Amino acid sequence: MSSATANPRASRKEETGGLLATIANNARQYGIVGALLVIVVVFQILTKGVLLKPNSFVSLIQQNAYVIILAIGMVMVIIATHIDLSVGSLVAFIGGVCALLMERQGVNWMLAILLSLLVGLVVGVWQGFWVAYVGIPGFITTLAGMLIFRGLATVIVGESVPITSDAFRGIARNYLPNILGWWGPFDGLTIVLGLLCIAAFAWGQLAKRRRVEKVGLVPEPMTLTLVKIVVAAVVIAFVTYLLASSGNDTQGGTPIMLVIVGVLVVIYNFILTKTVFGRHVYAVGGNRKAAVLSGINTKRVDFTLYIHMGFLSAVAAVCMLSRLASATAQAGMEFEMDAIAACFIGGTAVTGGIGTIPGAVVGAFVMGVINQGLSIMGVDTAIVKTIKGLVLLVAVAIDIMSKRKKG
Repeated sequence: MSSATANPRASRKEETGGLLATIANNARQYGIVGALLVIVVVFQILTKGVLLKPNSFVSLIQQNAYVIILAIGMVMVIIATHIDLSVGSLVAFIGGVCALLMERQGVNWMLAILLSLLVGLVVGVWQGFWVAYVGIPGFITTLAGMLIFRGLATVIVGESVPITSDAFRGIARNYLPNILGWWGPFDGLTIVLGLLCIAAFAWGQLAKRRRVEKVGLVPEPMTLTLVKIVVAAVVIAFVTYLLASSGNDTQGGTPIMLVIVGVLVVIYNFILTKTVFGRHVYAVGGNRKAAVLSGINTKRVDFTLYIHMGFLSAVAAVCMLSRLASATAQAGMEFEMDAIAACFIGGTAVTGGIGTIPGAVVGAFVMGVINQGLSIMGVDTAIVKTIKGLVLLVAVAIDIMSKRKKG
């Protein structure tokens, strides 16, 4: 008979202690999610239920997709101790290129998108070269890029270039085809996708436990795993309800923008956590000198990071152009600030080496909910910026103070 069987009280006490220790070690991550839920509840009350109306929630996704897309790349750059200040200007420049290709050169909208993504890759190669192989700090390189590409956007776009393609504008406005029909007042496809997301999350958490046990390590307490699965299931089910009940009999359900963002999050989270390149990014951010001594090609890592950032900036540019239906030289203003703020609010360390893509996504939603909630309440734009700045300051201060306490 084992000691755990002989003394169930001791076993429960040990499990409780392990649960509390795990929560304490991950307090920063759980705190961010908890803060988001609290902010949502507060603004739901202050806006008298308007914030979480189905169409308002869809608008929240469509208006903040660009922040999430940029934050995906920005978090990797910051983990490696760099920064990118040019992404907002790139959104304006690449958006202008895409609009000119479609409206002035008569290029098919799908080919225009591919060419725009290619432009983003070229820009990423350009900036990555200066950072990785010339040795100019990322701050200076991308500050120069911010000025260069904003100037080029002003030159090529002029006042504005309206988009006439309904198919292109539909990227930001349309939903997935209602192939399963309406199940009462709900979109059937959205319900199926929501159930698949719940199943995938639960499978992922249980598979993670099995991998940890397989290598001989102690996994987190099963109680915590089950709590995470239940909380995630409730949140996903509620989001599914909002999306499935949005729109009308001819349009509604899962926005195309949400699918684009979801695919990018899954792909880049896999790259950052499951690939050699991702491990190298964390190694470089944690200790660059040690990474060099261990044989990691840090220049290649830096170069590749800026290529990814250029690509994601192009994706954000296409999404923003589709939403605005017009290219302007002022597009993308302060986008870099929103993306950087989302990363730091989401738990990315100022000093590099620490950060996750899911955390950056949560940070982006924190900023988005605050922005949308205050806008619904009719708060002045200047006050909105002030509050967002204070939120960023508090988030970074909490991170720094928690590290001092651990030290």
